[in-house]
Amino acid sequence: MSTPLLLSAYNNNQENPNNLSMDFPQHFRCPISMELMKDPVTISTGVTYERKNVEKWFYTYKKKTCPATMQAIHSFDMTPNHTLKRLILAWQSGKSQSNSSSSFSIKHDELVSLLNTIESSPFKVSSLKKLKSIVEVGDHDVKDDFKTCGGVEVLVRIIQQILIEISDFVTFRACEEALSLLIKLPIVLEEEETIKILLQPGCMKSMAIMLQRGSAEARFCTVSIFQRITKADCNWNIVIEDQGIEFFKSLLEILSDELCSKASSCALQVLIDILEKSKKSRLKAIEAGAISTLVEILPDSNKSKCEKIMYLIKLLCECADGRMGFIEHGLGIAVISKKILNISNVATKIGAKILSLICNSNPTEKVLEDMLTYGAVKKLVTLLHIGGSSSTKDRVLKIFKLHGDKWKKNPCFPYELKNYLGLGSDSL
Repeated sequence: MSTPLLLSAYNNNQENPNNLSMDFPQHFRCPISMELMKDPVTISTGVTYERKNVEKWFYTYKKKTCPATMQAIHSFDMTPNHTLKRLILAWQSGKSQSNSSSSFSIKHDELVSLLNTIESSPFKVSSLKKLKSIVEVGDHDVKDDFKTCGGVEVLVRIIQQILIEISDFVTFRACEEALSLLIKLPIVLEEEETIKILLQPGCMKSMAIMLQRGSAEARFCTVSIFQRITKADCNWNIVIEDQGIEFFKSLLEILSDELCSKASSCALQVLIDILEKSKKSRLKAIEAGAISTLVEILPDSNKSKCEKIMYLIKLLCECADGRMGFIEHGLGIAVISKKILNISNVATKIGAKILSLICNSNPTEKVLEDMLTYGAVKKLVTLLHIGGSSSTKDRVLKIFKLHGDKWKKNPCFPYELKNYLGLGSDSL
């Protein structure tokens, strides 16, 4: 502390005792001048200083040590501490409004302190748990304060570390804790800045990794975050190109999870968002076994989930591979037939569309027999009784024009339906 610069700083503070007041948090002070930092930079020892002060230490006074720790310095690189700078600016902004009302929560100083030190701390998991406990019990102001202080950016940087240190257990646990904290925050489409941060390629890829390898809680957190950003302009191709069909396998596994209906619902919404946007993604999903999974969970699904699952099957059946997978499953026709006229008008329309896609692509004799055996044909005829014109009725009529002659020869085909459809003769 006997250097000219530190003595000068000390004398200045003696002359101006306000410099040493507690008007601002201790960790906002430059260790050299003890004044509020404007351009904080971190040197190789991990200590942050005001840029002009540490530059003067190194280049004017030719020092080769860290001013605070007196460790020998071998690299004079300086890394801007953007997190701390944002925290300082947020503090100043709130300070300027303090005469009218406080813009910070009662936990502000604690949040700032943890966020400022967490990235350099070897105890990230413990710090993240402390942050989560603050956010969990805090009101809306605490959550907003956390985001204003750059908390989301800090969490995303921690999450992204698994791209670099994926095999490191501590890094992996820190990522899981960061995700569990992230879902405690309100994330809505109107918060453009937060959404943009979450949509960064590195963040998306990291979360996709956690979806496959994380704990049950981490996977739930991840798919919940994915579901929240589906309404944004989300580029799923970044993840799909990086993870391939494994990404879809993870989503399908969560979708099939009977123990966590919330996670299953989130996975369903994410799949809809992805498959609506890209036919290439549909092929990947088919390859991952989507048709089989969807057909098998459809029978026990409630109304809302049933409609969404049928919609996904419809999207997949728009691809030749999807239709093939549906036919090869064996129970596809039976499951869809049962849902028509039994769930809702939406489910009925989607079911008719699925059968139309199957029937318009040279179906096998087995498929046509199954449609008759499992009651699909009878239900399609019932749809023709519904008054007025509709696209669904048009699809049904086309199905009978294509395959009515084959069905009328089957002894299971009701005689009264032959008359109704005009199938008593050899042609329609």
